[in-house]
Amino acid sequence: MIKLGLYSSIANPPRGDDLDRCVQEAIAEAELAEACGFHGFFFGEHHQDRDGFLPSPLVVAAAVAARTSRIQIGTSVVLLPLHHPLRVAEDVATLDIVSGGRVAFGVGIAYQEADFRAFGIERRHRVGRFEEAIQILEKAWLGEKFSHKGRHFDIEDVTILPRPIQRPRPPLWIGAWVPAAIERAARLGNAIVMSPSMPLGPITEGAKLYRQAAEAAGRPGEIVMMRDAWVADSLEDAARVYGPEAMAAYKYYWRNGAEAFQGIDSEDAFEFETMWKDRIITGSPETCIAEFKRWSEAVGTDYFLLRLRHAHSGGPPHAEIMKTIERFGRDVIPHLGG
Repeated sequence: MIKLGLYSSIANPPRGDDLDRCVQEAIAEAELAEACGFHGFFFGEHHQDRDGFLPSPLVVAAAVAARTSRIQIGTSVVLLPLHHPLRVAEDVATLDIVSGGRVAFGVGIAYQEADFRAFGIERRHRVGRFEEAIQILEKAWLGEKFSHKGRHFDIEDVTILPRPIQRPRPPLWIGAWVPAAIERAARLGNAIVMSPSMPLGPITEGAKLYRQAAEAAGRPGEIVMMRDAWVADSLEDAARVYGPEAMAAYKYYWRNGAEAFQGIDSEDAFEFETMWKDRIITGSPETCIAEFKRWSEAVGTDYFLLRLRHAHSGGPPHAEIMKTIERFGRDVIPHLGG
């Protein structure tokens, strides 16, 4: 059975106005997603973005936990090098208790220089801080006294309580899509979260590398496929509602040197009709069903996290997203088994 989750981009360009409304909309989307058969609902973390992109995903995840009962709740991703791992361990354990054991904790290495500067952390230390933090999380969630002496963290005789409900700990997902990061994810995590907008060819190659590295590390190697997606009556309808939002976001990523758009020479190339194939899962319900199955077979995954709203465009609007969640639940999810 192919499982679908949702990734919510809470932001409101250009100035981050009315974020209280945006948060309430995301919670309503999570409630509807649970009712429509989605498997999970996830949030990311950004800092200092002028559009107000969510800096505290675990707080909003707790609000979703209070309004739902079955859907998996998680992050994709928390920027782990920016935080002290003991504080993270406590917050995630508490969220796992609040949610009744529904947390999947996704982490990433962070990349924006301004974030590191704001927190007084040197960007060049991000890999070391990331790897040490994961070691500390794994020890902390056992609920036993432990010590850790490393280059970035020095912890002596500490016990973190309460323990998470999930044993031995909540699943640890790591966002990655370049070779060094893919190998790190295979070595340290339970699953990898792969790029939402990188095309199928590079994704397939990355998945192969990940599986090889996970096998070498003696880990199961689960792949979570984050993906831009939209279901409508037709590809033309999807292009009308979702196309402008996705292309506005893609131009932003391209201008900022995103790996997913390497080799594209001009902003003029970002036309939905030529960009969607092997990158966005979209179109009629029948097309989406076939595409999920094609991607699942090519990548070797049974879990997709769908990005409906784009933070850097602000849309599609909440009303359109609610209709699309219902459409996925009615016309796509029931047909993704077997």
